[in-house]
Amino acid sequence: MEKPMREAMLYEKLPGSRVRCNICQRRCVINPEKFGVCQMYQNRDGVLYNMNYAVVSSVAADPIEKKPLFHFFPDTLALSLGTWGCNFHCQHCQNWEISSPEISQPWRGSQEIQPQAAIELAKRYQCDGIAWTYNEPSIWFEYTLDSAKLAKQNNLYTVYVTNGYLTPEALDTIGPYLDAWRVDVKGFSDSLYRDLARVTHWRRILDVAKRAKDKWNMHVEVVTNIIPTMNDDDQQLEDIANWIRDDLGELTPWHVTRFYPNFRMMHLPPTPVSTLEHAYDIGRKAGLRFVYAGNVPGHKSESTFCYSCGRLIVERVGYQTKVVGLEGSRCKFCGAELNFRTSGVKEGA
Repeated sequence: MEKPMREAMLYEKLPGSRVRCNICQRRCVINPEKFGVCQMYQNRDGVLYNMNYAVVSSVAADPIEKKPLFHFFPDTLALSLGTWGCNFHCQHCQNWEISSPEISQPWRGSQEIQPQAAIELAKRYQCDGIAWTYNEPSIWFEYTLDSAKLAKQNNLYTVYVTNGYLTPEALDTIGPYLDAWRVDVKGFSDSLYRDLARVTHWRRILDVAKRAKDKWNMHVEVVTNIIPTMNDDDQQLEDIANWIRDDLGELTPWHVTRFYPNFRMMHLPPTPVSTLEHAYDIGRKAGLRFVYAGNVPGHKSESTFCYSCGRLIVERVGYQTKVVGLEGSRCKFCGAELNFRTSGVKEGA
């Protein structure tokens, strides 16, 4: 297919026809005719273009729980859209065929879905919102922004499933139109982010997540995929749990998910369930009210129980969800605040 292009919104022109991209925190300085790290922004004669506007590699009507988002419009469907490329180079990526187009077959099977068409698809398949997911949404930032604005006009919720490396100015641009920030915190050390994702300055991810919650009132949930020998030590897990508690609040859900061998990490075994349960215990000991073990269908921690009265609030088995004890964002039995978002999507600016 012919690739639609859009001039990038957030960049600086530099001497010698170079440009600096300010969408993600890599802030790539790009020479003429070259691409940024994500491979989806190109400098053409001193103008930065997004090369995959409306180019969709993957589309589905997914349960919102698949993102995973457990405290955000439970038991609804989100139209889920992915494209090509990524600004991270995660060695264990489960969607590497679309996130690493330089080694797969990029654009094969793509379809063009313009923002208005995405809204119409969401309505056709009875979705309550739209999620940009499967690969990093910031690398088609202009498309997600245009789509999010239209979603707000149509009373649809909006979700970023993200590695969290957006710049503050990019976050502030899309912030008025984004309802949920489902962010990966892959570990809590320089070596982990360097070895796993080829990323430095990873602590900026934490700053942006806090900004999403505090400045833009986004619903935030955190995922840590626990990888044997890399981020399964107590120090990193305790640091993540303490950060969530201190910066995002004790009611913020933390999903500790099971790693399965993939891509360049086929040599490692799947995460033992006992390791996930140990991480769960660490999170609860740190004071987090909601910790969920993921990628283990049927695990006892899949469902939500009220931390105050102990009653079942949301029953989950895989992606089968039944809401039994919610009244707004509170426990209908004892009134405790449970940090659920079930209404009140943004109207946009």
